[in-house]
Amino acid sequence: MTNPLYDTLFGRHAGADTPFLHLPDGSVLTHDAFLRMAARFAHLLTDRGLQPRDRLAVQVPKSPQALALYAACVQAGIVFLPLNTAYTPSEVEYFVSNSGAKLVVGDPTAPKLADIAHQYGAQHMTLGADGDGSIANAAKSKSETYPTVPRARDDLAAFLYTSGTTGRSKGAMLTQGNLLSNAETLVEHWRFTADDVLLHALPIFHTHGLFTATNTILAAGASMIFLPKFEPDAVIAALPKATAMMGVPTFYTRLLDDPRFDREATRNMRLFVSGSAPLLAEVHRRFEERTGHRILERYGMTETNMNTSNPYDGERRAGTVGFPLPGVELRIVKPDTTEEVPQGEIGVIEVRGPNVFKGYWQMPEKTAEELRKDGWFITGDLGQIDPDGYVVIVGRNKDLIISGGYNIYPKEIEQVLDEQPGVLESAVIGAPHPDFGETVVALLVPDGEGPDVEAIKETLRERLANYKQPRLIETVSELPRNTMGKVQKAALRERYAKTFA
Repeated sequence: MTNPLYDTLFGRHAGADTPFLHLPDGSVLTHDAFLRMAARFAHLLTDRGLQPRDRLAVQVPKSPQALALYAACVQAGIVFLPLNTAYTPSEVEYFVSNSGAKLVVGDPTAPKLADIAHQYGAQHMTLGADGDGSIANAAKSKSETYPTVPRARDDLAAFLYTSGTTGRSKGAMLTQGNLLSNAETLVEHWRFTADDVLLHALPIFHTHGLFTATNTILAAGASMIFLPKFEPDAVIAALPKATAMMGVPTFYTRLLDDPRFDREATRNMRLFVSGSAPLLAEVHRRFEERTGHRILERYGMTETNMNTSNPYDGERRAGTVGFPLPGVELRIVKPDTTEEVPQGEIGVIEVRGPNVFKGYWQMPEKTAEELRKDGWFITGDLGQIDPDGYVVIVGRNKDLIISGGYNIYPKEIEQVLDEQPGVLESAVIGAPHPDFGETVVALLVPDGEGPDVEAIKETLRERLANYKQPRLIETVSELPRNTMGKVQKAALRERYAKTFA
């Protein structure tokens, strides 16, 4: 019996003196050196009593050592649980208690983490941004080879907790097969080879930076410019040495604000990918004008990794997320049914394929609600398929506004608002209303001198039915976002919940 994920992503690079991580100080960590580091960590974890299927919770800054902990878990059959570095102690307490983690690794500057770990019977060790800490020190004396633990494609490889905007976060159980199928598909679909150099400025506690980016590069045998975080200066300096970049919309808007970001800076690049949040059509246009490159948008989730992608060859259509990836099925159905809607109509997106997770940890009822017995996962996203087969995300099901019995899709209104002069971006939410149940509220982030709200109201009257007209249009300095740049509409709904009371 083999270990498919380790063998494909890591093991085949053993002894390879080829670059894997290009670090900010100018040094290079080879594939082989990285694997030797991971082996030392694997020995330490098993010496600490962790066995296959046990959980390792990690809330640490981005570093090569943090990435090596992931590889060590795959090699030892331990379930890797990365945690957002922005989580508060109370949030981490829930994840540690819910997951039953045997060992918690945290930043040395987070003293409360040790108390949380011990409260739930877990061990505690540390790892800092510079790669030191108790776990790194303890691993130094360990062997640089480790007997890889046999695993099957259906064995768990990782937990990722959902954002929990509508209740307690759910631990999505991802198998070796889930992660491996997606990595292999993306290598082929996005044309990655061993010659590629990915500019990696994403966090590695999220599926985007850890699985979509890192696993794909490992599967291709390529290398990464491994930046601790996104900073325009560092990214622009690194671009001439890179061939590809994966980012969130905020990355690209911030780059476009810098005059140094131009065709010369991107002359060696072949691919820019964007995800985790929608990219405005205006950003697509400005990016192509400035660089000559067309950003490739795709669609993924914590529970599935990547589901769809705009084509590598062919039209990358703004406002869409392309087509289902090879091996992934996608359908649009009426809410609470399995009846598919006619092409072009809006419904709930469901997906099925080897990328779809195994279920939610210790939540069988929630799993049954969202994962059908025949393998279809109910994403909760509303979408439609345009006449050419491109998938369009309209919004989240929970973001749907029902006013006076009419269904209102925020995305339709946002698209009109985003086109208006003086509007950088917008967010449309539903607020409780005594007569209509809900009514529309529009928040505008100003651009330049800002919007002419009265002119915008007139445009909306011309282009949208009366029941879709916002009862309130307000300008705000910025929209609340999570660490991956996604607008947090739940926070906005809470803020405006009593506006019409």
